[in-house]
Amino acid sequence: MAYSFNRDKSGIVFSSAKDINASFKDLGAVCREIRYKNTNRAIQILDSVINEMRPILYVKNNKYMGSRHELGGKKGRSPAKCAKIVKKVLVNAMANAESKGEEPQSMYIVHACANKTTIVPRTAPKGVLRLGHSMGRGSIRRTDLELAKVELGIGYGQETGLSEKMKNMVKREERAAPKAKQVQHNNAGKKGPKASAKPKESEPVKK
Repeated sequence: MAYSFNRDKSGIVFSSAKDINASFKDLGAVCREIRYKNTNRAIQILDSVINEMRPILYVKNNKYMGSRHELGGKKGRSPAKCAKIVKKVLVNAMANAESKGEEPQSMYIVHACANKTTIVPRTAPKGVLRLGHSMGRGSIRRTDLELAKVELGIGYGQETGLSEKMKNMVKREERAAPKAKQVQHNNAGKKGPKASAKPKESEPVKK
């Protein structure tokens, strides 16, 4: 299959899925969210979206979409169906990398995109036709089926086919990863209220 990554593909492991019955706009938003992330970090993000615990930022195609306080008042939502599809493609890419002797846990998503592939025209069912006003012909209500495809490519961030901007984005994620782990470790180390503390014994009531 020909991928839309038009640079040097050496050292990059690809995976794709096509003819998907899903919104390519939602798929593109999910791909944007995990682009340049570590594979393990991307899996965590996709799992949180699938469980509707984390919204995805929509920088476009967000008309009439509600704002989310988790995104600082910006528009977004949690497309669980599309997150499941992207996760399946990512797991496949990691399996391809492992079969080639690479370490997928140490790789980053250097290429992620979603596009519309095929539009299947569908006619309205019986009884939904209506008379038109032009040349005596009847107009037909159509609901077209749009199919999409997803492409993912993972690498170590130092491949020759990557631009300087791509390499810098991967380096930024590498620097941000230890800070995120430290914050998570500090939150886990905080002690909450002692649930096992024994309640004070009440004094005997004097008669």
